[in-house]
Amino acid sequence: MEYANKVLVKAFGKEGASELLRQVSQAAEMRDAKLDSLRKADPQQLAKFIEGEHPQTIALVLAHLDSKQASSVLMKLPPELRAEPIKRLAELRQFSPEMAQRVALVLHKRLQALGEQSRRAYAGLKGVADLMNRLDVAVGKTILESIEGEDPKLALSIRNLMFTFEDLMTVPEAGIRELLGQIDKKTLATALRGASEELKNYIFKSMSSRAVEMLKEDMEVLGPVKSREINKAQLEAVAVARKLEAEGKLTLTAEAEDEFVS
Repeated sequence: MEYANKVLVKAFGKEGASELLRQVSQAAEMRDAKLDSLRKADPQQLAKFIEGEHPQTIALVLAHLDSKQASSVLMKLPPELRAEPIKRLAELRQFSPEMAQRVALVLHKRLQALGEQSRRAYAGLKGVADLMNRLDVAVGKTILESIEGEDPKLALSIRNLMFTFEDLMTVPEAGIRELLGQIDKKTLATALRGASEELKNYIFKSMSSRAVEMLKEDMEVLGPVKSREINKAQLEAVAVARKLEAEGKLTLTAEAEDEFVS
């Protein structure tokens, strides 16, 4: 601050420097109430405040929350208001300062939260996938079906990010065995060529020693495999896993955190 003061005095004179430093001080005070303070708000209260806002506004607010908080707020909104903000959230890449400021001014009257003054990046589809993974399965399905009716490609993109091949690490052994019984052997061998050693070993644990040997042989016989083919095989494997989940034969989404029931 001392150096900045000297530079400003030299450039603008004592009075000009004093005024600029005053503005900097005010900006610093505003930062204490930036839009990120929404994270401290009660989900029920926040949902009530944004319920009547434009879907784009709701999307912006959700983007400033982590996936756990965003899913809590989303679940507090009426069912018919959930899909459109999720769709807009998936399509967001970056927020402009002006957009954040406009939203902040609206919420300031209710939550005393001011907008962040710099650009804030959002992970777009990945952020939505993380949020959706924390929702109740039935709610997530309804939201995705609503988005699919308007934009099938966007819905598929979200689905593909909601559960990846590496996420099979979270599936219980019984579910893995169910999956292995349904998936094509060549597809599995190809998919595993691009998997981490940790996932390979996890899947091998669900197989007999003889079956593991045969699978390893199948993987070696494949020879060099293009990454495009590996990705395709992994997506096919995930598609089979999703089908089994729909049939109630395995669970893909992370287990919900324990809640107290009164």
